[in-house]
Amino acid sequence: MTIRYEVKDHIALITIDRYEKRNSFDVEHSEQLMACWDDVRDNPDVWVAIITGVKNVFCSGGDLNVMRQTAKETAELGHSPTRDRMTRNNTQYFTLKGFDIYKPIVAAVNGFCMAGGMELLGGADIRIASTEAQFSVTEVRRGLFAGGGTTARLPRQLNWPAAMELLLVGENISAERALQLGLVNEVVPHGEILTAAYRWASKIASNAPIAVQQTKKSALLGFRAGSLLEAFKIEDECHDPVFASEDAREGATAFLEKRKPVWKGR
Repeated sequence: MTIRYEVKDHIALITIDRYEKRNSFDVEHSEQLMACWDDVRDNPDVWVAIITGVKNVFCSGGDLNVMRQTAKETAELGHSPTRDRMTRNNTQYFTLKGFDIYKPIVAAVNGFCMAGGMELLGGADIRIASTEAQFSVTEVRRGLFAGGGTTARLPRQLNWPAAMELLLVGENISAERALQLGLVNEVVPHGEILTAAYRWASKIASNAPIAVQQTKKSALLGFRAGSLLEAFKIEDECHDPVFASEDAREGATAFLEKRKPVWKGR
């Protein structure tokens, strides 16, 4: 397996380990990552996930051999069987396009984050960058299209000029520039990237998992809502499962008893 997956202390660590191909995705590796996301979503022992790459590459996106094959098939057939194998229900599942996980995801960007790597980054909630990280949406420079979520997400996640800088220019930006644009939360020395990611993940995992997941669900679905009133309705629907949980009672009791709460996730 070149997508490594491990779970410890309620934190899942996903590591893209395909350095010889710049941590890019072909059919096999996109399927492996989809299996990881399935477990993050469905495993009750997982409360937070971290995704990172090896050495000095986070993810360079789709394997260009696959992209060339996809372009050839689309031109000849009007669709691409290869791309179909890298999607589920017509969505690019491995970059979390059209696949909602309400458990928080921390991206530990250890190096180059390009093309599909940016699409993957767009599905993360907290983004930590190494000082060696570089970011770019390179598709326009290759005659391609960032169809894994980036053209939809970036204008919603960043201000318009920042999003258009990334989408239309296609050049690398530094970690510090990414921080200025609001693309990442923190920049740390390269050797501290996983330590920082676990610090963030551990802080989140110390909170009540149902409350955390319903909060993310409310924010994510509310952001897509057509109006503020619709977002309020979503918020109300997410509210009740939290207050009905055993953890809600435990949180209040622990505070009154001046002790650390023991979360059970129910």
